[in-house]
Amino acid sequence: MDSPPRPAFRGPTFIRLLARLTDDTLPQGGPAPAERLSQWIDWTRAVALSKVLDAKAPAAEQGAQVIDRDDAAVCAKARATLLASIVEAPELVIPQPQAAGASDDGDAEAAPEAAIDFAPFRQRHLALQRSMQMATGRLRGDLRDRLAERSAEMARLAEVDAVMEGVLSPREHALLGAVPALLEAHFERLRAAAGALATDPSAAWLDGFRRDMQGVLIAELDVRFQPVEGLLAALRTH
Repeated sequence: MDSPPRPAFRGPTFIRLLARLTDDTLPQGGPAPAERLSQWIDWTRAVALSKVLDAKAPAAEQGAQVIDRDDAAVCAKARATLLASIVEAPELVIPQPQAAGASDDGDAEAAPEAAIDFAPFRQRHLALQRSMQMATGRLRGDLRDRLAERSAEMARLAEVDAVMEGVLSPREHALLGAVPALLEAHFERLRAAAGALATDPSAAWLDGFRRDMQGVLIAELDVRFQPVEGLLAALRTH
């Protein structure tokens, strides 16, 4: 008797993609965002956040020169660069089939093909995560500086974002750091199902994995840019 189909998981694209790649069924419900946030913030960080929220709004710097810059274009360029690094990553590019009869050196005996390993994919994934983290962190800092130049209210918002980044970064780093292990488990399942094709770098299962990993990375890029988009939206309203 066939097992019943897994229920579709509703949620952000990044979470839905990870749910599709895992064997575990993720719960449909869960704590409300405010309740979940309270579990992530310990009392010392909560006190720091409370001080920022309760403090008098800092005055914007008088006489400070506001640099004329298209912040949206700067952020869009940074995102496009990161997206290109994901799309063009050598490990994720699907190889083109070789022409019939083509060979490297024309040797009679071809070297045995090595088994496909996850290690290069892990290294690439970690490198891309570091690039995303550095770029988005730099953008958030720049945008906070831009907000602080506008008004006292915007300066307070910049302070709140700085505190929230410090509060949530450890949790974010831990959660996103678990993604390579999920991808590796997915890779191993596909490789085991492929059997004898596990040494073919152009096999269909490996092409499918490349697309899956690329999709997860692009969705993670969207997640990491959400705070940047929020700060940009604040700048547009002022």
